[in-house]
Amino acid sequence: MADFPDKINTQTSTSSSGVSSRFAPVTVDIRFLKSSVGILMLVELAFGLLVWALIAGSRISRGDAAFGWVIFVAVTLWILTIVIFVFYMLRLTPKLPMVPWAHLCLYFNLGATVLYLTAFITNASSVDPTSLKGTYRYNNRAAAAFFAGVVMISYGISTFLCFLSMRGQGSNAATSQATGSNSA
Repeated sequence: MADFPDKINTQTSTSSSGVSSRFAPVTVDIRFLKSSVGILMLVELAFGLLVWALIAGSRISRGDAAFGWVIFVAVTLWILTIVIFVFYMLRLTPKLPMVPWAHLCLYFNLGATVLYLTAFITNASSVDPTSLKGTYRYNNRAAAAFFAGVVMISYGISTFLCFLSMRGQGSNAATSQATGSNSA
């Protein structure tokens, strides 16, 4: 028993840079901006801004209470998309490994697709086909419905890409997590 402590190796190892990845400086990830997920998030942000700006700028009368839902969906998802975009663009996701980013990406985009589908249907059904084309009321609502459809489709494509990323493109989720290829 006296020689037991001599047989224990107490040498510790450090990373090559000496700084853990959690404490590394925050940098902008240009590759993310050029990726398909980054481009789709930029499309979602740009056209989502157009949706809520067009609805907020339109004249809403008493019978148009459904536009409250459309603007709620547009503004809420626009703000949440900005937050997630900043996390990915500044490479903050590796610094927070306790957050399941692949699942968060998938469920957020799936929920956003469903919510934008309801907002698109609500908005498109409120466009009065008997009103004069070219009037302020018709143009804003029709344009907002079109852009809501574009945002809905881009969230749907993002959902599919996050699903493929989470799935590991042919492997199961456990394999992709074990190999570390589970990035969105």
